Amino acid sequence: MTSAEKYIESKLEERRSSGIYRTLKPENDLIDFCSNDYLGFARSVALKSSIDLEVQNHPQSLNGSTGSRLLSGNLQYAEDLEKSIAAYHQYQAGLLFNSGYDANLGLLSSLALRGDTIILDELIHASAIDGARLSYANRYSFKHNDTGSLEAKLKLAKGNCYVVIESVYSMDGNTPPLLDILNIAERYGAHLIVDEAHAVGLYPKGLVTELGLQGKVFASLVTFGKALSGHGAIILGSDILRQYLINFARPFIYTTAASFHQLASIKMAYQLLNNAEPEIISLKNNIKLFKEQIKPESVYPLLNSDSPIQCIVFKSNDKARDIANILQNKGFDVRAILSPTVATGTERIRICLHAFNTANDINKLATIINQFINA
Repeated sequence: MTSAEKYIESKLEERRSSGIYRTLKPENDLIDFCSNDYLGFARSVALKSSIDLEVQNHPQSLNGSTGSRLLSGNLQYAEDLEKSIAAYHQYQAGLLFNSGYDANLGLLSSLALRGDTIILDELIHASAIDGARLSYANRYSFKHNDTGSLEAKLKLAKGNCYVVIESVYSMDGNTPPLLDILNIAERYGAHLIVDEAHAVGLYPKGLVTELGLQGKVFASLVTFGKALSGHGAIILGSDILRQYLINFARPFIYTTAASFHQLASIKMAYQLLNNAEPEIISLKNNIKLFKEQIKPESVYPLLNSDSPIQCIVFKSNDKARDIANILQNKGFDVRAILSPTVATGTERIRICLHAFNTANDINKLATIINQFINA
């Protein structure tokens, strides 16, 4: 074993011994309370058929894109799709990226320069943190959804300042005081960036557009791998921002473009989203039902969330893992979220609700959870 392999093995053993070793698991036949398929589009026969038909209607399309968009991989279809998505969310322009991770990386690493400032909510997604690190800008984090903490950091800002938040937080499921944050950012001349990854679906056009704030937000990020069941992401903002990213965002410039099939999947998912009111109503009803059925004790709190993401905090990796394993053995696909993914002492089970979950399944799940948190 080489010195590098010995180091790798030692780090893996640290993970094993501390109970946080990660492994991949194949698909299962458990009742889904785990995935980001909030509206059920991933299992939609209608969506699959419309994607197949769209591909058939473009027989000239290739299996792959053949290169980056700045070389051989650009399609008029992609540019038309960007325009239609931007119009749907009521922004001036948009630029497609191959994933939400790439989008955050490309936006933040290229936008803020040395001497500028990026201020992140402390619970922001890892991709935003990594993008900020690559920018070489001054970086601060503020307490989660705390406008006073944000203002204290804004007073330290230099250069161009960007405040980065999510509209629905992936590990807590809650939403920020978006208008208050926007007003504070404007007061200090800062630019607000909102990651809408988990909001689209609950709010068809995202929370920013739902609140009519798209004209004041500097940029929004929408991913297609959650409620839209596809893959990739788009950064929405001004036309000048789009042109800037085409010229300076390395994850856009130096990567192979999305295939036609991927683009068609995104287009057809948006068409389905236009007629998804029944699914959205079912999703909201299921969220309400779950919250009514869960009776948590204060020692194991249910985090405050009106989104599909509902979390019960068990405050230890072992306890969260044990409860998740019990639920899986009972037929429910519920996963534990362990430190270091979340902060030590906030380990939890994360329950994702969907439009397709039945009232019977939600009631059964809640009954089992209540037995353990109130034992």
